Amino acid sequence: MPLTIVAGLGSRAVLSGLAAKIAGDALYTVLVYVLALVVRPDVRPRTAFVVALGVSFAIELFQLTPYPAWLSSKNALLRLVFGTTFGFVDLAGYVVGAITALGVHELARASARNHNRPR
Repeated sequence: MPLTIVAGLGSRAVLSGLAAKIAGDALYTVLVYVLALVVRPDVRPRTAFVVALGVSFAIELFQLTPYPAWLSSKNALLRLVFGTTFGFVDLAGYVVGAITALGVHELARASARNHNRPR
């Protein structure tokens, strides 16, 4: 989880423009996916995918109201969580992140199954 946070924040420092935006948004959703696994370690990968994408989309749609900008003005951490303004590009980044997290999770599970299989 800390690696995801560092990568998300670092992507803005290393990358620029649209690539930085998509990477940051994708890693935001990866973090939500990981948090779903921390809260419920037995959660199925597809359920974690739906939760991560749903939370990310909900927060983005929440930005259509004035409240996230107001919350973000009060605290830097809230700014990282809620952002300030709605953007369609953000939704694409969330989809990229959710698909990536699901893929990595499924590969890890398959690898663990193969590793634990009797020979």
